[in-house]
Amino acid sequence: MEKDNYGDKKPDSLLETLLAVGRVGLMLLGIIGIAYEVFRENGLLKQWLKSLFSSTGGWVSAVILAFVLYLFWRWMNAAPKGVTTRRGDIPLYAMMAIGAFFLYRLITTGSL
Repeated sequence: MEKDNYGDKKPDSLLETLLAVGRVGLMLLGIIGIAYEVFRENGLLKQWLKSLFSSTGGWVSAVILAFVLYLFWRWMNAAPKGVTTRRGDIPLYAMMAIGAFFLYRLITTGSL
């Protein structure tokens, strides 16, 4: 007879479920807020591309930013064999913080 991996694990309580829904909601609000800021009229993407093509300093900063992001990606995925880390939770918490910012801005100003 095979033994399941769940053992005597109990289902989540109502509070744990509501907290998980809140985390997902904040994360989705962060993604929507970032997408709105990037793609709106005169948004971040248009400003970034305008500054990138207007000078050589834009290209240099883009290369430096790409290198920093590459190093961050390597650090996030560099876990020793057999060891679990919580580094993967950093983007989740960052997106939740961004979502909290956009929620605050939505409540106080009425728009994203």
